Amino acid sequence: MRRGRRCSLKVSPWFPIERVKNMSAIPIAVEPLDVSPADIVQTLQHLPSAPKVLPRLTQLLNDGNSSINDIVSLIRLDPGIAARVLQVANSVYYGKGARVCSVEESVLRLGYDQVYQMVSYASASQVLIRPLAVYGTEAEDLWKQAVACALAAETLAGIVGEDRNVAYTAGLLHGVGMVAINEWAMQRQPVLMFTFKGLPFEYVESERALIGFTQADVGAELLELWDFPTAMCSPVRWQYSPHGSPGHVRMAALLHAAKWIRSTVCTDDDPPQMPDSYAIQPLRLGPIQLRRIVGEVRLRLIAVRHLLEIQE
Repeated sequence: MRRGRRCSLKVSPWFPIERVKNMSAIPIAVEPLDVSPADIVQTLQHLPSAPKVLPRLTQLLNDGNSSINDIVSLIRLDPGIAARVLQVANSVYYGKGARVCSVEESVLRLGYDQVYQMVSYASASQVLIRPLAVYGTEAEDLWKQAVACALAAETLAGIVGEDRNVAYTAGLLHGVGMVAINEWAMQRQPVLMFTFKGLPFEYVESERALIGFTQADVGAELLELWDFPTAMCSPVRWQYSPHGSPGHVRMAALLHAAKWIRSTVCTDDDPPQMPDSYAIQPLRLGPIQLRRIVGEVRLRLIAVRHLLEIQE
């Protein structure tokens, strides 16, 4: 997929064209706004942080007896801080050419003082926390979905033999493009509003119609700007059509399946339709296995809530 490419009439490449039976159902983008993913990511320097995580994390960092494992466990629950820690750890100054893909490795590389400064900055920037107006999504729901997707991706990775750290981080940051688009829209197009059409394509149809690309394109662009490894960027970009991911089809399929688990765990309504069998074929997992993972992720999410409610 060529980033930033736009035209007045185009077919959305969600699945290979031979998979589409009803050509009239293919969404068409007609004269989208003159903007590219690169334009949008420039408006977002850092992701906002989850207000549930910061107080507990700040308390741990102020306690000299806190273990590094406790600190890492909480950072893993905050997309904003986790992204910032990975970004800095992979920078030229700290990385020196060696990439890290996990929060654990990043924290060890950066050291306590640097992590403390990042958390302090995040605490001072809590004013950035707000709902995603253009998506009609509350900040609390966005955080819950990010953590649930991360837990689901990590669990799936352990079953199918993929890297658990890469999977967790890709799951945690799979929706960062929505945050960037919302930030850009609040500055440039405050009346913009996307329509949710359910899984597997979520807001894709209206995103393509209004801006010419999806939040997945923007998310991957943002992660690339932050020097994240291709193993994370590519699955995020191809989360809607995993078979298009060059060299990372299985991880993209894993993320696609993790999003279904995320949505099933986070909804009180009827569960969404099972993922398309072609999209997740590289995982070789069936409906029974996926439903079993839903139960496991639900329990892990309850444990996360308990951890964060201890000091409330």
